[in-house]
Amino acid sequence: MIQSAMLAEKNKCSSGLVCASLLHDYGHFILDDPDQLVNKKEDGKHEDVAYLYLKKYFKKSVVEPIKIHVKAKRYLARNKKYFNILSQASKVSLHLQGGVMSEEEAEKFEHEKYFDDAIKLRKFDEAAKKTGIKMKDINDYKNLLNSNLL
Repeated sequence: MIQSAMLAEKNKCSSGLVCASLLHDYGHFILDDPDQLVNKKEDGKHEDVAYLYLKKYFKKSVVEPIKIHVKAKRYLARNKKYFNILSQASKVSLHLQGGVMSEEEAEKFEHEKYFDDAIKLRKFDEAAKKTGIKMKDINDYKNLLNSNLL
């Protein structure tokens, strides 16, 4: 999540999108055992869990991309090159999350207000899997988080 936020910063994104990138998988921390759900072949809907919790505290520009970042994954997976870069775990969760979007779903998704930010967030998420890089500390984001509170 920190790497995602770092990528959003590097790409000079809005503070809301940097914050969304930092918090996009927050739902995994709320779910009791997200790995157990995958093992049971169930989707924990971490994006909805995060959205429902975080919307009480953060601006729409933060929580709306979080809410639809799984849709963005399903949308982007229509592209074979994108699909092929997904980890095996991400491919399993993609299946549990509804699979690759249909053309009809994709057309509807393209008209959602936070579509562009959700696509960027998803791409940052996929790219944020590097090891051995200098990482920021979560405390480095305190001012950013505070500035995006309701």
